[in-house]
Amino acid sequence: MKIDEIRSLGDPELLKRLTEARQELFNLRLRLATRQLANHRELPKVKKRIARIETVIREREYGIR
Repeated sequence: MKIDEIRSLGDPELLKRLTEARQELFNLRLRLATRQLANHRELPKVKKRIARIETVIREREYGIR
């Protein structure tokens, strides 16, 4: 997701997407530990998505945008 798409979401939807991304990261780490993960580049992508969502949430808390 691009940052503009994330900013267009409402607060409840952002929290839902954040929960889903964290769950996905957990599942990827579990698959990595059990050597079932084929594409290792998925981990940084999910981490970046989580960071973007948390950034938008923090911007809204401070009223930056």
